[in-house]
Amino acid sequence: MTSLNPAPGHQNKLHGLDHLRALAIFLVFLFHYAIMTPGRPEWMGFFVQFGWTGVDLFFVLSGFLISSQLFAQIRERQAISFRIFFLKRVFRILPAFWVTLLLYFCFPFFREREALPPLWKFLTFTQNLSMNIRDSGTFSHAWSLCVEEHFYLFLPLILMVLQTSGRFKKSYWLLILLFLGGFAVRIYSWEYLYAPHMEEEDSWLYWYRYLYYPTYNRLDGLLAGVSMAAIYRFLPDLWTKVSKYGNLLMLAGLLTLTAAYHITYDSQSRTTVIVGFTFVAIGYGILVAGSVSPSSFLFQWKSGITTFIATLSYAIYLTHKGIIHMTQVIFLDLGVEKTGNLMLLLCTVFCVLGAWILHLVVEKPFMRLRDRVLR
Repeated sequence: MTSLNPAPGHQNKLHGLDHLRALAIFLVFLFHYAIMTPGRPEWMGFFVQFGWTGVDLFFVLSGFLISSQLFAQIRERQAISFRIFFLKRVFRILPAFWVTLLLYFCFPFFREREALPPLWKFLTFTQNLSMNIRDSGTFSHAWSLCVEEHFYLFLPLILMVLQTSGRFKKSYWLLILLFLGGFAVRIYSWEYLYAPHMEEEDSWLYWYRYLYYPTYNRLDGLLAGVSMAAIYRFLPDLWTKVSKYGNLLMLAGLLTLTAAYHITYDSQSRTTVIVGFTFVAIGYGILVAGSVSPSSFLFQWKSGITTFIATLSYAIYLTHKGIIHMTQVIFLDLGVEKTGNLMLLLCTVFCVLGAWILHLVVEKPFMRLRDRVLR
């Protein structure tokens, strides 16, 4: 279950974040299922249109959780340990990732597409830079892990510099500059990297390569999470006042996301890239703030189902494309219609089952090993 060192007066278990993590993997799963299944059920139209933002919700959650833990140390005047921070991240992320890589590289039947990028790009988390999803699009969804790994590398380093230099109290300027810099970088990427290819038949390939996948264009979600964590940890008076209106925050987040849905309706438009990414990040950032407000229904609602899905969300994210592909191939031969709801149900069940096995066999043992190493 998602937990943090509590802010003053708050409980330790944040059930609302579990609900949002379950929502994120739900959006990602249905989005990828829809694009992998031509002729999909008509009711999946919304997920084709907006399901891609599930990964942005993951970014906001990661930004909030990771920075909140580091901010708690800074608030208590503790020095950030780069070694401990990375040990935690290595044991949490790499074992399941390496096992999934093993499946992709050793068992071609697991691959949802024909060709893989070179192994070194996965191992160095540089797969999302200059990515060619037409010729090597297998396991393409690992691009978001690259973004998060870059974040895990630079965030503690930046905080350590600010902490040791005594400039942390002014660090909100850095957040503002990074947000504004994101607009500038995306404008440059559109005008000088993507625009020259707009009239080409495969212009979509360049849109993904230069605008959607690179880390420097996808920081808004992480920054939104960091911003919410900064308020949560360092502005207790403001947070106490705001958190009294948790359900209104949830409503404000949903209204912002509704606006984002219309702004990004043409997902490959200039407006989507320049401001749409930011609207999505802000909307999910407000939802996260609402979910950790004691007055909100998400904070108070305890669900074993969403906790279970949230626990498996990383394993589902890693393996779902490969399992969807295998399930469709096997059951298509058995006479199940590929575009029907039964196939979707079967894929869902096997994705959850596969993730549960990966969690039991790989994730849990390595988390126990992590605890022993840290002790």
